[in-house]
Amino acid sequence: MIGSGGGAFAAAIAARRKGNSVVMIERGAVGGTCVNVGCVPSKALLAAAEARHVAAAQAFPGITTDAGPVDMQTLIAGKDRLVEGLRAEKYLDLAADYGWEIVRGNARFVDGPALQVAPPDGGSRRIEAQHFLVATGSSPWLPPVDGLADAGYLTSTTAVELDRVPESLLVLGGGYVGLEQAQLFARLGAKVTVLVRGERLARAEEPRVSEAIAGVFADEGITVVTGAQLGRVHRSSDGEVTATAAVAGAERAFSAEHVLVAMGRHPVTEGLNLPMVGVKLGDRGQVMVDEYLRTDNPRIWAAGDVTGYPQFVYVAAAHGNLVADNALAGAERTVDYTALPRVTFTTPAIASVGLTDAQAVAAGYRCQCRVLPLAVCAACPGQPRHPRPGQDRRRARHRPHPRGAHRRRRRGRRDPGRRLRRVLRHDHHADGRHLGAVSDHGRSAETRRADLHQRRVETVVLRRLTPPLARKGIRS
Repeated sequence: MIGSGGGAFAAAIAARRKGNSVVMIERGAVGGTCVNVGCVPSKALLAAAEARHVAAAQAFPGITTDAGPVDMQTLIAGKDRLVEGLRAEKYLDLAADYGWEIVRGNARFVDGPALQVAPPDGGSRRIEAQHFLVATGSSPWLPPVDGLADAGYLTSTTAVELDRVPESLLVLGGGYVGLEQAQLFARLGAKVTVLVRGERLARAEEPRVSEAIAGVFADEGITVVTGAQLGRVHRSSDGEVTATAAVAGAERAFSAEHVLVAMGRHPVTEGLNLPMVGVKLGDRGQVMVDEYLRTDNPRIWAAGDVTGYPQFVYVAAAHGNLVADNALAGAERTVDYTALPRVTFTTPAIASVGLTDAQAVAAGYRCQCRVLPLAVCAACPGQPRHPRPGQDRRRARHRPHPRGAHRRRRRGRRDPGRRLRRVLRHDHHADGRHLGAVSDHGRSAETRRADLHQRRVETVVLRRLTPPLARKGIRS
């Protein structure tokens, strides 16, 4: 296995459980993107930034809090301790428990196929196996912008290693990485500007979600410029970085202490010598695989970000398990990506699953959509029952049902989900106001923004109702 992230570890565990031997090759830190430079460190710092933000803007009368300057070196040191602890507990110790070898060094394919590994201390080692797994992940993509490489830039990897909070930060990109990094540094005290190529933030989400998060950013002092076509980046003699972009037909300049590139990630396949062993690469460098995650070489497989499939650690883990079953047991399993969840850890968070409205329509579904404020879901199934004043919580949680309650519940009475279903059926708020969420046709942008501004402190719940297609064999 080349790589040691979620996909490689899932495959290694599954292979060892089947009684197979495993050798894992890693040129960097064991654990891959998530634990080292992705999910774990970024979410830890986002939590710290939110604590500072709450302290600076808490609204309870009679309570005084303070949010002074951030000691970035101490904050980063705490993040590093968390990463090191999880890396040891969830990866290194696990490999030792299951009994497979981790070889340090750079690997490339040679005739056989086999792997030639160059350890960091010199020398060479040839590794042969029945099957090979490429799980090398992805890295931040650098757009071909004039002067960007010479000016110097941050990525989501290097930004979380800064020893102080920058006075100003220019973020290039409005996807999930750009959104999280922008809010993180704004809440730590930086003046943040976000340049977006498209017409809205979070363009992979519903337009209403994009408008809501744009309003939140505006309230927190984050400047967002959409439709910005980046032309050139340069660093002046005083150390300030200036990006020139075309916005609405006019050229504008944006300056900051640092520029952070968050315009996507690309698969890591450089130096693996894959074409030499008959493995095809796509136009973005991804390893081309079939539905079973097998390459054109029947002994070489791929999993995770390197395949070009959705870049989530749980997708990589599912890939790893699947490869172990297919390669070692001939299971011919596949992955169903239909109801794939995704979360952007801004505050409020953006959580989605499955298709968007536009994607559902493009796929041939008749899609009905509803937009609900979180207050409507206060009586949803699964919400905790609150005790009456003076009543013990344990008694409230476990009190027996009165006689006949189970019969009434079957008839729909005392049903905690009844209110929500009534809202979905009649398209009205609980207080009688029409949702008007099936379509925004006829509503001005100002009206939509005002409506979102009024409700954006509550999580927007999107319900997509997709009845079966008429074609045989297609289910919603």
